[in-house]
Amino acid sequence: MRRVIDDVRRYASDVLVIDDGSTDRTPELLGRIDGIRTIRYAKNQGKGYALRLALRTAAAEGYRYLLTLDADGQHFADDIPRFVERIEEAPDTLLVGARNLAADNMPSKNTFANRFSNFWFRVETGIRMSDTQSGFRLYPATALNAIRTLTSRYEFEVEILVRAAWRGIPVENIPVRVYYPPADQRVSHFRPFRDFARISLLNTLLVVVALIGYYPWRFVRSLNRTNIRRFIRRHVTHSGDSPLRLSASAGWGVACGIVPLWGYQLVFALATAHLLRLNKAVAALFSNVSIPPMIPLILYASVALGARVTGSRIDIALSEISFRTLGEMLGQYLVGSLLLAALCGTGAWLVGWLLLTTLKHMRKHE
Repeated sequence: MRRVIDDVRRYASDVLVIDDGSTDRTPELLGRIDGIRTIRYAKNQGKGYALRLALRTAAAEGYRYLLTLDADGQHFADDIPRFVERIEEAPDTLLVGARNLAADNMPSKNTFANRFSNFWFRVETGIRMSDTQSGFRLYPATALNAIRTLTSRYEFEVEILVRAAWRGIPVENIPVRVYYPPADQRVSHFRPFRDFARISLLNTLLVVVALIGYYPWRFVRSLNRTNIRRFIRRHVTHSGDSPLRLSASAGWGVACGIVPLWGYQLVFALATAHLLRLNKAVAALFSNVSIPPMIPLILYASVALGARVTGSRIDIALSEISFRTLGEMLGQYLVGSLLLAALCGTGAWLVGWLLLTTLKHMRKHE
């Protein structure tokens, strides 16, 4: 740790060390080093807690950026100028050091975990990165200060990346070197089963939020005149598809957006449109019918329609709710949502077919 601190101080005069509940001689060692600041707490709280504390401290004291390195010596401080040069070109970007995953002594489990994390990060944000787990980072502390996170351990580094991307903060990799000591000299506090389970649960939550919140929100924000014209030109007027196929794609997308597959409706629409040889872009577009403002209406219409079909009650008082009534309401919703999906999908198909056929005849006439 002394070598890490000395190397960093050749490039930065303001050094903050977070002692996350060390039980060895770390406090004594840090007490003998002049010119650094140390925050120490007795009980280990996790890497995420330490990073979040450092971010809050930096932002509260007026620092625009916080550059972080792990204390185990795997990062090279002489890569710091790369971060500085890049941040001058792209201010307020969250920069993540991209390690060479073929480096000597790189543990195979690290390579797998990084690829696993990269895949889910792309699913959750649409952004491709080569390394999402490196601890060598430059955080825009001021821009990230308002972001609230759920995690406090290793998975925090994934969550903060995803949430930053959702906030529109640019996220990118920058190449760095990495050193891994031989296996018999390596110290790691990563607990494979427990920490991997936490990361998996986090990714499950983030994927659901991305599918029902982030992607529909990004879609709505993209609805400007230029993008709408570009989409229509590429996937409708110049797609080569017939009015019947285009309208069927729209109707299928609407149906997929209503069926009770919350969190996976877009994925379902794309996969089934591919199998049915429909226009995938049009189907995906119309599957966003279940955007947040429409969700209460879809839920109510599904339950009401299901109650009418099954002959059940819809006006159940809270005092009457039991496992039986909950089962009835769930049955009403499932039946009603499937029927509503069929009705709305068919309606969208018929309206789309009439409009597209009319437009086609008008263009031929012109």
